[in-house]
Amino acid sequence: MIRVCLVDDQTLVRQGIRRLLDLSDEVEVVAEADDGLAAIDAVGRERPDVLLLDLRMPRYDGIWTLERLRERGVDVPVLVLTTFDDDELVLGALRAGARGYLLKDVTLERLVEAVKTLASGGTLLRPAITDRLLRALREGEAPASETGASAPVPLTEREREVLRLLAAGLSNREIAESLFLAEGTVKNHVSNVLMKLGSRDRTRAVLRALHHGMLD
Repeated sequence: MIRVCLVDDQTLVRQGIRRLLDLSDEVEVVAEADDGLAAIDAVGRERPDVLLLDLRMPRYDGIWTLERLRERGVDVPVLVLTTFDDDELVLGALRAGARGYLLKDVTLERLVEAVKTLASGGTLLRPAITDRLLRALREGEAPASETGASAPVPLTEREREVLRLLAAGLSNREIAESLFLAEGTVKNHVSNVLMKLGSRDRTRAVLRALHHGMLD
């Protein structure tokens, strides 16, 4: 079972998402929180595999939560729950360390798929919002430290294949299966991609690749 912590200030939304997840035999909600401060406590107490995080909360919001987790060195995969008008907040969340995002009207199948993707080390950047995030990057909303002021080091063809699969949200194991490679070989390719793109994690690598037109 994948252990999940669910964070949202709206009780009805939290209950609705929990009821969805309760229908799955692959995911278990081990903690709930109504703001970022409670989320930090819950993550420290329960050690979930994935954190489902709302961005708009009145006291300690999603960005605050991501920044505190990063300061404390807590490496729990964070999946942001958002709405169509949250592009700027989503971009801020990705900068702060979120590994992906989903819309709040998500189906059970998509939600469980997303949780499994993050739990296995993948990222989740959905095209419906990625186009708008990419425009925001090109308009200069993201700082140079995130997108990279200069062009990244060119990738090999194999590294570009790995990058495309990273952008699709595949884990190392799934990439290995897709490319008929050993998982250790894929890990080496991912490390090389991160190094060449000057990114410390997979999500930022994908964002920088999008910014520089490296993904079809």
